[in-house]
Amino acid sequence: MRRAAALLMVCLSGGGAMAAPAVALPGLGPDSHRSVVDVNVAPWRILGRVQTALGGRCTGFAVAPTVMVTAAHCLWLPATRHYIQPGDVHVLMGYVMGQYRLHAQVTHFVIAPGYDPDNEGGTASEDRATLILDRPVVTSGDLVPYGEVQMGASAMLVGYPQDRAEVPYGDTACQINGLAVNRLIHHDCSATHGDSGGPLLVRQSDGTWGIVGIDVLATAERGGFAAPLPH
Repeated sequence: MRRAAALLMVCLSGGGAMAAPAVALPGLGPDSHRSVVDVNVAPWRILGRVQTALGGRCTGFAVAPTVMVTAAHCLWLPATRHYIQPGDVHVLMGYVMGQYRLHAQVTHFVIAPGYDPDNEGGTASEDRATLILDRPVVTSGDLVPYGEVQMGASAMLVGYPQDRAEVPYGDTACQINGLAVNRLIHHDCSATHGDSGGPLLVRQSDGTWGIVGIDVLATAERGGFAAPLPH
């Protein structure tokens, strides 16, 4: 897994299915607290497992019935120095233990123009890919609105992490720590490899949940950073 040295951060893309590693994963730390969530109820019906024909795996979330967002680094192939072909990317909605609610094919995707896979740490705030799907994967009523970042606010982050790849697993009791100078959102949610592309949800002042970012980086201990959503 490639990594920028700055801030001890690591990209969170996942590989193929594998057993839990013997060493501690980044972004978790000894005080990690995660649990299985129900992806068939709000707000998690937007969550999908993004996987490729080459065995890559990340997390993504729907922002429209036929549009999903994930981390751009999930689609980059270091061996060929090209992005994977759209036809080799699939989305499984509501995935749990080999079962899923819906399968969709990616017809094309758009990488945020500011993202550079050769400079992941420096362009992490643009680490975003928009996936166009061949069919609707959610209804308009399932969608979670974009929210505002508020320091100290309650947050949630769920995905398909490397150590629990067969279930939607995440931290539903974390918070926002602040904003970095490059606009990355710092959170203390437990998240690691495979969680990349997952939605960072923040409780808004009216008590509802809103999406504020896309999980892209992890620190050495518990927590990490999310790329902001496009303006």
